[in-house]
Amino acid sequence: MRILFQGDSITDAGRGREDARQLGTGYPFHTAGILKELYPDTAFEFIYMGISGDRAESLLERWETDAVELQPDVISILIGINDTWHRAGERNWMPHDYFEDCYRKILTDIKAKTEAKIIILEQFLLYTTDKAYFRADLDPKIEITRKLAREFADVFVPLDGLFAAASIKKAPTYWASDGVHPTAEGAKFIAEHYVKAFETLV
Repeated sequence: MRILFQGDSITDAGRGREDARQLGTGYPFHTAGILKELYPDTAFEFIYMGISGDRAESLLERWETDAVELQPDVISILIGINDTWHRAGERNWMPHDYFEDCYRKILTDIKAKTEAKIIILEQFLLYTTDKAYFRADLDPKIEITRKLAREFADVFVPLDGLFAAASIKKAPTYWASDGVHPTAEGAKFIAEHYVKAFETLV
């Protein structure tokens, strides 16, 4: 079974550039380990294609070679925080309809050109005082991701909500020191919920 992890730095997490099967240290690494233990008789092939800094438009530009041509059995996508973060300095927010159009084209391509099951992971932001204002732009984009998940996803992982709930008992910085990039515990948390989503597909 070929599983493709796609997204930005949260998926990238130090993965190999010469070999897309080389593990990084993020949630794909932990997910792969759990799945191999749970399904020892399944021949998994894990491919890591996240690129740090990517936005939905960046992912769309490389989608044919880095997703469609790989013909995965399962593809997971975690994208969207940079669509907010990269324009936050001047609050020159990316238009919501442009974000949706890029993301929709990505998902339409997967449906039209592959047989892959789709796992959409919601972009997330844990609370930090310096990024709290991101919410003005991020929340509407999260709603777009949820809308697209209803249309296209086989499984949806609502990470923003899950991390918000987890941050009641443990400080947000326990899961992501800057509110975005997961700590080791944050990566394991994502992997745990990824595996729960995956189990509904098999």
